[in-house]
This record gives sequence, structure tokens and C-alpha cells, in this order.
Amino acid sequence: MPPTPTIDYRALKAEYLLDPAITYLNHGSFGACPKPVFRSYQLWQRKLELEPVQFVDKIFKPAISEARCELGKFIHCDPDDLVYFPNPTTALNTVIRSLKLTPGDEILSTDHEYGALERTWKYYCQKTGAKFVRRPVHLPYDSKEKMMADFIAGINPKTKVIFISEMTSMTAVIFPVKEICSKAKEAGIMTIIDGAHVPGHINLDLSDMQPDVYTGACHKWLSAPKGSSFLYVKKSLQPQIDPLVISWGWESDFPSHSQFLDYHQWQGTRDLSAFFAVPAAIAFQKSNNWQEVSSRCHNLLVETRRRISNITGAELICPDSKSFFGQMASIRLPDIDPVKIQTTLFQEYKIEVPVFRWKDETFIRVSIQAYNDENDVDKLIEALKQITGKQT
Repeated sequence: MPPTPTIDYRALKAEYLLDPAITYLNHGSFGACPKPVFRSYQLWQRKLELEPVQFVDKIFKPAISEARCELGKFIHCDPDDLVYFPNPTTALNTVIRSLKLTPGDEILSTDHEYGALERTWKYYCQKTGAKFVRRPVHLPYDSKEKMMADFIAGINPKTKVIFISEMTSMTAVIFPVKEICSKAKEAGIMTIIDGAHVPGHINLDLSDMQPDVYTGACHKWLSAPKGSSFLYVKKSLQPQIDPLVISWGWESDFPSHSQFLDYHQWQGTRDLSAFFAVPAAIAFQKSNNWQEVSSRCHNLLVETRRRISNITGAELICPDSKSFFGQMASIRLPDIDPVKIQTTLFQEYKIEVPVFRWKDETFIRVSIQAYNDENDVDKLIEALKQITGKQT
């Protein structure tokens, strides 16, 4: 086998469009787009503007098909089971509003889920009389076996859906969703997996996981342009998913081989260039030996967690293993105002990183991406020492 190429991280950092004056440790919120991917995005926009009618009539279908095929290969599923959406929230609203929930039905979830989706479930539960059950996952989270046993114990005859994140937004931990999907299948329960932070971050193999529904963001860790995400639905369930927007795909004059694609792929005039640029994002990672990049980022984050914990004295919320977190980690801070500390970090130290309250504790969520290095971490550590008044 040929030797693995050495990665020039200085050159890789220069490929991103981020402001060099900012220490950017918040890739997890909205991602960051590399220059080659952004060029692809702008090229598609120019093609659209040069001849909009011909683009929509003749270029759209083969372009979106190619984008689905490349993504399907990347996440290991049939591309005909994929539809692009601008974000996971929109994708899951499409699914949730299609469910035939009745009074007394239960949706089993955890207390680590993304706030926008919790609100979505609560809204539709109020409409239908169903119940959204948040099963607690206590910190520290140090045993996947215990977590799974505690979670599965929440299943009862009223449980119709399991909704769970593969990687959580607030606590940034990885849940054993493959095993949960297997248990749900045995019990005849539908699984809906929120994988917003997964594509391009940790390995995603839908053919192995076999969820019923899965959504992921391409604009986060895959570093595609903003507004590019996907919805996967198992073939047997696709007829149950109603279009969020009724448009030309419903009762189509020119139906394709897939009603699922017809219903959801075209939702009226909009700029779809971000979707078409997803293959460029996949190619960028492949050409830069992303497995090595990801390992380096994880190892740097392991050290970052330890250094912050040394300042605060707080217990880490999960083990150092890649099976528990990837390139993003939440670390406890002292009981201080999160808005004040986040504002101070940005305004006085030019560090972009989220600080928030979760379950009456303050956390900082640090993301380490290809463009980050030890100097970025050193700046954060020094800033936190000064802000907390601790020189450890």
C-alpha cells in the first residue's frame, strides 16, 4: 500500500474563509465552508443566474440526482431514499407532522435533545394528545450499556416512536443509536434519528444502522454551504410522509420513478446551489485524508477538555474515547452567567465559542476542526484563567 500522505495543516487552515482575527471554536453551530466548496457553490449560483429557465428545466434534475448519488455513497444508502432539505429542523417537521399520532401515544426520547425539535414534538403532541417522554441520561455518561438499558426501560405498549440524537447538540455526546434501532425494530417501534452533527464528523453507515428515519446536516461538519441537509426515509415508510409544501410534485404531470422524490424534491422557486455543492464538500474531505484530520482534532480536544477541567476542577462528562465524543465537547464551567462569559470571550479575546446553561449548570462547548491548532486552544485556556480568576 502507498504511504499515507502527510497533511500540511497550515495549508489546510488557509483553505477556509474564516476571519483570521477570530479564534473560531464553534464549528458545531453552523460549520465553516472551505474555499473549493464555496467556489462550487458560487459556480452553481452563476449557472442558475445565466439562464434560470433552462437551469430549472434541464439542469436541476440531473444535478440534484448526482448530488443525491454522491451523498448516498458517502452515508451508505440508496440515493432514492434521500431528499435534500435546508436544515434538519425542516426535514423532521415534515416527518413529524405526517405521523398519525393519537391521544395516549408516546414518543420516547432523552433529556439531551435539541431545543427546536423538542418544541416541534411538544407542538404536535398538543395537537394530537400524544405525549413526549424525555428519558433522563445522567452525567457523567460513562457507560453506553447502562444508558441503553435505562433508555429501553422506558418502552411500554404506548410507545409508538423513538426519537433520539446520535450526537447531542448541548452535551455533544454520542448515543448508541444502532443498538437502539435494533431494539426498536424488535418491538415494532418507529425510529427517528437526529444526526445533525454526524455527517463528515463520525462515520455514518445507514445500511448498517437501519433507522426508519434519519436526518443530518451537510453544512455543519461536512462543511458544505449553509442550508444543505438531508432526510432519509426507509422505502416502506415513504408513502406515509406527506409533503411539507404542496407543489408540482403532488399529482405530478411528469411523475418520476419515486413518489417520495416527487413530493419532497421540488418545493417552489428557491436557490438549490447549496445542495449541488455537497459533492464538492465530500471530495474535499476525501482529498485531505479526513480520517487523520479528525483523529488529530479529537486528540487536541481531549487535551483541551483536560486543561479546562484543571482550571474549573469540574468532572468531565464522558470518557476520552472517540465512541463517546468526536471533534466537539461540552465542558462544565463554574456557576457564572453564560451570556456574560460568552460575550467577554468574543469582545475582549476575539474567541467565538458557545457558553450556555443546561440543567442548572454552565457549559462551554468547544469544537475543533481542521483549521484549529494548539495556539487556538492556548488562547482559550488563558482567557478562561483570566475570566475565572484561576491560574492553574
